[in-house]
Amino acid sequence: MPDAPISAEVSSVAKKESSKQPLPCGTWPSRVTVDLVAGKTRTLSEVSVDGTVVYWLERRPSEKGRTVLMRWCEVSGSQEVLPPECDVATRVHEYGGGAYAVRNGQVVFSDKRTGGLWGLLAEDATPVCLAPGEGLRYADLRFDQAGHTVLAVREDHRIQGEPKAALVAVPVGSDPVGKGAVLYTGPDFLSSPALSPDGAFLAWIEWDHPNMPWDATRLCLARVVRDAQGQIRALEDRRVLAGETQAESILEPRWADDGRLLVISDRSGSWTVWQVEPSAQSLHNSAQQVDAPLSGLTLLPMPEGEIGQPAWVFGQRSYQPLPQGSTLVLAVREGVTHCLCVSREGTVTPFAAHPEQCPVPLTNGHFAWLEAPSDALPTVVVGTGQNGVQQVLQHSAALTLSSDDISRPETIRFPVEEGGEPLGHAFFYPPANSAARVPEGERPPMIVLVHGGPTARAQEGLSFKVQWWTSRGFAVLDVNYGGSTGFGRQWRERLKGAWGVVDVADCIAACQHMVKTGRIDPARIAIRGSSAGGMTVLVALASSSLFAAGVSLYGVTDLRALAQETHKFEARYLDGLIGPWPEAESVYLARSPLSVAARIRAPVLLLQGAEDQVVPPAQAYAMADALKAAGTPCILHEFPCEGHGFRQESTIRKAWEEELAFYGQVFGFQPQG
Repeated sequence: MPDAPISAEVSSVAKKESSKQPLPCGTWPSRVTVDLVAGKTRTLSEVSVDGTVVYWLERRPSEKGRTVLMRWCEVSGSQEVLPPECDVATRVHEYGGGAYAVRNGQVVFSDKRTGGLWGLLAEDATPVCLAPGEGLRYADLRFDQAGHTVLAVREDHRIQGEPKAALVAVPVGSDPVGKGAVLYTGPDFLSSPALSPDGAFLAWIEWDHPNMPWDATRLCLARVVRDAQGQIRALEDRRVLAGETQAESILEPRWADDGRLLVISDRSGSWTVWQVEPSAQSLHNSAQQVDAPLSGLTLLPMPEGEIGQPAWVFGQRSYQPLPQGSTLVLAVREGVTHCLCVSREGTVTPFAAHPEQCPVPLTNGHFAWLEAPSDALPTVVVGTGQNGVQQVLQHSAALTLSSDDISRPETIRFPVEEGGEPLGHAFFYPPANSAARVPEGERPPMIVLVHGGPTARAQEGLSFKVQWWTSRGFAVLDVNYGGSTGFGRQWRERLKGAWGVVDVADCIAACQHMVKTGRIDPARIAIRGSSAGGMTVLVALASSSLFAAGVSLYGVTDLRALAQETHKFEARYLDGLIGPWPEAESVYLARSPLSVAARIRAPVLLLQGAEDQVVPPAQAYAMADALKAAGTPCILHEFPCEGHGFRQESTIRKAWEEELAFYGQVFGFQPQG
């Protein structure tokens, strides 16, 4: 008798919908207020543990974007660790990450304001400078086992030309400031220093121009040399374990407790977890065995899906070795992240969580992680794999949204090439509001989101960049165009040499698919994106009449200028996306939004940070001038003291309000308030 409960459920949904007030889309009163988005929401990240103590970072727009280190323990609860003048962040590679480390109660961190490396070596003590910041930046911080030394990736900006990367070891608490050792330098980029459990070996990742870390990297291993006090002073017998004879993206080296060295590689076509052979245990049992022939990597039994993410920032964690040889992984399938525990034999058990980064084990058998489901705001939590969240340590905001105010993602697959294969991927979010509904005879406007990168992906976790719009009566389409991660190397490399072509075509194809469904108003489609996504927005506006408006946040407008002016990490990124510079200058010119500005007829809103070092403000100025010369309506708003990505409460508030008002002008509605 299944029909009765199903009919009752449908009837209940219909009754709930009929009780809502029909209001023009865009005018709906929303609980996702500008106060909530701009000032009352913390950005939570980088959860780590020290025994049974949990640490995490939270960026606070209400404090001009300052990032605060928080600590929780069972006895004292949650508290801020460092003095209010500290801002825990780093600008290595400009995007940072891995800005702090903890061990046995000691904390080391990179301070954004001074650039230096600092240590809090005892509770309630005053932070002390461990390494100066004049022209130096530190990231990917790791303690050694004894806590005597902190390892870091250092970026030296004191020299002419590109900053120089090095692996360094900085003593904690004994030597004078600045007496750390440079362990290794030479490659253009270094990341992920990982000490073996006995402290005898160091593994790391390195790569050189023109590669990005998702193109080709090398996994290296060397023996650690210590002085009489146990401080790390040098490395010797460096070996390349993988990545030297074939192009593969190797990421996140991590040692298991039993001495095995694990790593992520995409040599099978998708990022997944491999084990280095011969076993790490045999490598460091004998000094002679490190010179034995290496048999490469062995694929571990892993579930279906892509396990890994592009290394835009340091300190990412896509998997976590556990005791007894099992491994916790984040596997992306159909764009959705699944947290799974995999035994050594390959048995897969779901972990009852929706983590943004892989959970980390405490010494009491529990785990800590950042819970980021699609229907609730992110929280730092403690729990278990069987029971899920058992205790919330920190909310990203005080407000708990009603279930009816949250739009949940629907997976959309659409053809991107003739013949129907391969299929593109997007998340579609219908309008959702507990008090309002779309009036009869109206179809909602749709905002197409173009993620940045472009090597990144649209994710399913609850986001204000989606819910701000859906709660006001907009539909949202978040597109994983060719080049996005989570779908294997072949999908990622669809963008190779084709940025400004494939991404644009995929976004247009996704829109055409949604128009055919009849679920959205084809006359009211806007497209928005930031950084690399901003470039896709502008070229899409010039390429299709589908879009009635476009918003570019600190978007690329001149590819030639980007190739010449951008920072070291992305200095050769465009070689793979477009072609070698300057040999392919004609292609750079043809693909630049500035070159097609005259073809844009839809109104454009440009939002730009005045101190952006990735996409300098001159690019926004030039685009605004070109649009106005073509007679296209254009608004440019430049925000002082903002870089690549907005952090201050006043900026975030103004940007969201201005964008909503912009759509109101274009689509003919008056926003609430």
